[in-house]
Amino acid sequence: MKNKSALLGNKIHFTSLGCARNLVDSEVMIGILLKAGYEITADTKEADYLVVNTCGFLASSRQESCDTIQWMIDEKKKTAKVIVAGCMVQKHKDELKEKFNDIHYYLGSGDVEKILEAIQAPDAGEAVTSAKSYLQMGEVPRTLSTPKQYAYLKIAEGCAKQCAFCIIPKIKGTLKSKSIEQVLKEFQLLLDQGVHEIILIAQDLGDWGKETKDKPGLETLLKEILKINKDFWLRLLYLYPDEITDELIEIIKSDDRICKYVDMPMQHINNEVLKNMKRKTSKEQIIDIVTKLRQEIPSMVIRTSLMVGFPGETQEQFEELVSFVKKYPLDNIGIFQYSKEEESASAKMDGHISEEVKKERFEKLASTQMKVLRKHNRKYIGQKLKVVVEGYHPESQFLMRGRFYGQCPDIDGQVIINDGRKVTEFGKVYEVEITQVADYDLIGAVIAPCFTKEPKKAKKASQPLMIAG
Repeated sequence: MKNKSALLGNKIHFTSLGCARNLVDSEVMIGILLKAGYEITADTKEADYLVVNTCGFLASSRQESCDTIQWMIDEKKKTAKVIVAGCMVQKHKDELKEKFNDIHYYLGSGDVEKILEAIQAPDAGEAVTSAKSYLQMGEVPRTLSTPKQYAYLKIAEGCAKQCAFCIIPKIKGTLKSKSIEQVLKEFQLLLDQGVHEIILIAQDLGDWGKETKDKPGLETLLKEILKINKDFWLRLLYLYPDEITDELIEIIKSDDRICKYVDMPMQHINNEVLKNMKRKTSKEQIIDIVTKLRQEIPSMVIRTSLMVGFPGETQEQFEELVSFVKKYPLDNIGIFQYSKEEESASAKMDGHISEEVKKERFEKLASTQMKVLRKHNRKYIGQKLKVVVEGYHPESQFLMRGRFYGQCPDIDGQVIINDGRKVTEFGKVYEVEITQVADYDLIGAVIAPCFTKEPKKAKKASQPLMIAG
């Protein structure tokens, strides 16, 4: 007799929420299922199984996860089954069980490779082990869900830091790094698949390998990657200020294949706030590294994340942050209001700030950054940039969209192309002359291709198989 899951069909819909590391885990699950003969569908109503890979980092993330699960339950056909995986399962499984009666199977954030078991289980169940994070090792299938020109390569999981506001170590566990050999193998596989831009990701990229005795360091890994004699873009996410060494700067300077781009989480600039946050840097160190990056690599694009409303933050300390943004212009800033997470060290601190004040500070800092950005981005007018042209603009078939090295997928602005007559294939690099600026976006015209191979005719970009939150 066939098991019940075999009678359901083999179409699976995936939704991946949260960070790019979660997306990589989802791609591994998709690869496992495709290898087993299942099909991926973008249509929730025709899916036999709906998988939601959740995020549990913040209260807002958990709410989004719950809303998505409920939407899947409401949208699915009667016979379809919902499987919930990821960080929220790892930390808040009981809450999910209390809230939802229609979840077929639960997978912990470290139990990615059990997705086939979850799909084929005839009865409701779970596989939630003590493994808090997943790091692909060996020959595990993975199917990319990103556009063909870029992909993420997760080189580490977990975190060795203990920032007062963050519960990532509790969700994802301690630092765990891939070996150089594994990273190089996956890097080469991505290149063999035609990926042009490879984005190295970890919770803390600069700590890669530091949990091992020999402590090779990120600099060693990058030197090995750069020995690969192929053309590519290499992007680094995320590097904390205290981890950007002189040697690392020299490596970034030494090879044009490394994007002159760094995502450097600062969180704040006031020394007392930084100390209370249990950050390892000071205002003076942050200013020093920003200044050094600008001097050593004038074309460097710097992105950061800043937090307003941390417990005890005074108006004066907040204004110091505003002044920093004005005096040391940064290319992109993600601004966040402090979120009180019960398991974080900061939850027990005195001086919690009202939501109203946090919102006011958020709006003022965002407004300040927008004014800075409009002026800062005008420097690109008249420049000729190498741009990966990714497809038509979603708002018009007369426009195209792309990115230059200073724009990371999904989080930064884009290059809007108002003259794409010389574009013959999407996913390729073209020289674009920038003529205008529109807030976060640049606008320009394609001058010429930056490749010699005879390309195919450009066609409308297809939709990815996965919905990435």
